[in-house]
Amino acid sequence: MRGTRPSARSARPGPSAGPRPVRRPPESHPLGSGHERRQALRPGHGRLQRYRPRTGEAARRAGHDLIVNAEDEARLERAIRQIREAGTAVHTVPADLRFPGRTEALYAAVTATGRPLDVAVLNAGVGRGGAFVDNHLADELEVVDLNVRSTVHLAKPVLRDMAARDAGRVLVTSSVASTTPGSYQAVYNASKSFLQALRNEFEDTGITLTSLMPGPTDTDLLQRAGMDDTPVCRQDKDDPAPVARQGPDALFAGRDKLTAGSARTKAQGLAGKVLPDRLKAEALRRMAEPDSGEGG
Repeated sequence: MRGTRPSARSARPGPSAGPRPVRRPPESHPLGSGHERRQALRPGHGRLQRYRPRTGEAARRAGHDLIVNAEDEARLERAIRQIREAGTAVHTVPADLRFPGRTEALYAAVTATGRPLDVAVLNAGVGRGGAFVDNHLADELEVVDLNVRSTVHLAKPVLRDMAARDAGRVLVTSSVASTTPGSYQAVYNASKSFLQALRNEFEDTGITLTSLMPGPTDTDLLQRAGMDDTPVCRQDKDDPAPVARQGPDALFAGRDKLTAGSARTKAQGLAGKVLPDRLKAEALRRMAEPDSGEGG
């Protein structure tokens, strides 16, 4: 939002301030008539290849064209071919969002179309497993740079523009890990919880923010996080296809959050609401500590 500070206090208008979201009655959250082609933005990272085709199907059903991003150009192009097969118009912006200049280039590509952005899916993320004192500082700052800094950097202009129009939808890929103290993945867990607080700032406006909270999913996230030698990496994981389908469904239904995936993941989400932090941290330690269990 333009000029809106992340606190409950009113911000004094200044040179950088802009329009605040217009409050609407609870029953009214319009996005538009649906008779024109809309635009959706989808930045990605490790989960690109398995999730992107489902995004194409959702975009086609909703009448959106796509701008998509990933840092791996080869994987991006493979996914784009699948999206186009679903009949969706798509433009690619290869960029590593750990670097501020590349994040700005991505949003510049959006604004260069001259069309309003109706939907943003903030999906870029990376993990890092291991004991906090053993991990290299640079590796954990990479998690902060991609999961936190780049998401804030992109969400800021996206939400300001949506606030000016009082219309838009944002889907943030969070995690069930965001509800648990992160033994052996402390920085990752923290990085997945911070944007959920924004939902309340847009209450009763034309903007919705939905948090998608998957559990362990069959992508390469855990391998990229260096967690091959952990029980959570060896266990059966959720199929990414239904998880990816559930995200847009929750977004267009206006839900505030969704624990996506299998019954086991949904049970984990429920447990996160009632168990004390001490027990949740110990349970996560048993799953995320290296060499702490056998396969299965």
